[in-house]
Amino acid sequence: MAEVKVKVQPPDADPVEIENRIIELCHQFPHGITDQVIQNEMPHIEAQQRAVAINRLLSMGQLDLLRSNTGLLYRIKDSQNAGKMKGSDNQEKLVYQIIEDAGNKGIWSRDIRYKSNLPLTEINKILKNLESKKLIKAVKSVAASKKKVYMLYNLQPDRSVTGGAWYSDQDFESEFVEVLNQQCFKFLQSKAEAARESKQNPMIQRNSSFASSHEVWKYICELGISKVELSMEDIETILNTLIYDGKVEMTIIAAKEGTVGSVDGHMKLYRAVNPIIPPTGLVRAPCGLCPVFDDCHEGGEISPSNCIYMTEWLEF
Repeated sequence: MAEVKVKVQPPDADPVEIENRIIELCHQFPHGITDQVIQNEMPHIEAQQRAVAINRLLSMGQLDLLRSNTGLLYRIKDSQNAGKMKGSDNQEKLVYQIIEDAGNKGIWSRDIRYKSNLPLTEINKILKNLESKKLIKAVKSVAASKKKVYMLYNLQPDRSVTGGAWYSDQDFESEFVEVLNQQCFKFLQSKAEAARESKQNPMIQRNSSFASSHEVWKYICELGISKVELSMEDIETILNTLIYDGKVEMTIIAAKEGTVGSVDGHMKLYRAVNPIIPPTGLVRAPCGLCPVFDDCHEGGEISPSNCIYMTEWLEF
């Protein structure tokens, strides 16, 4: 008598167990998991059962649906954001997630369209809806005055977007930069004069003529000439322009951890110097002194073609 083989069907898995296992996988892979990962981890689960579990988790707001180069990604949703996006459809959640991933540098609507594969009209509708809910905001970028980037409502825009302390309403504050330049140099000059008047040996005079960027920053803050809060990085940008102009030199020394003004065990020191010979015209090109050199490009708010300093230098 021939042997009859009977195919044993696996018992139906509990839907709750499937959902819990998917949540566990998302915690193991915070950046997101694909359907293939779920399939590999739960090979006995039918595709329809996986789809039901995923859709239920999406509808309950426990997962985020993302798009990547490899396809769809499922990622665990932050509990705070889950409450904010309650009642939103999957398309709106997708756009919100793309904007959230962009951080405080923001993202153009064109890039949102590329990442979401949604029509532009639909994206504009979603963006207006999210703005009305105060979940996102539009910020004008100094890199392109006619374009806006979108970011989460509670984020402070990155310096690359706003231009930092050197911009006010997208206008470059050239006079403010010049005043800071003069005051920083004045402080270092007074430091050098005090060192010379000490009548000590040359090495001690030289060492005492240096000032840290923190000392210069503190001096500028005490002057009260800035309406915006300046960071040490801002002051170091100004000091760098003085270095390029041949008025200041910088040295880096080792410093104990926790020393005021030190970063990663190092401290930058600056001192005023008298140039031995006048710098050549090419060295004094405004590009070498410009604190927004990285933001300068054709077609932007700052460009060589409309730079008044470049025009004045060429006429000179």
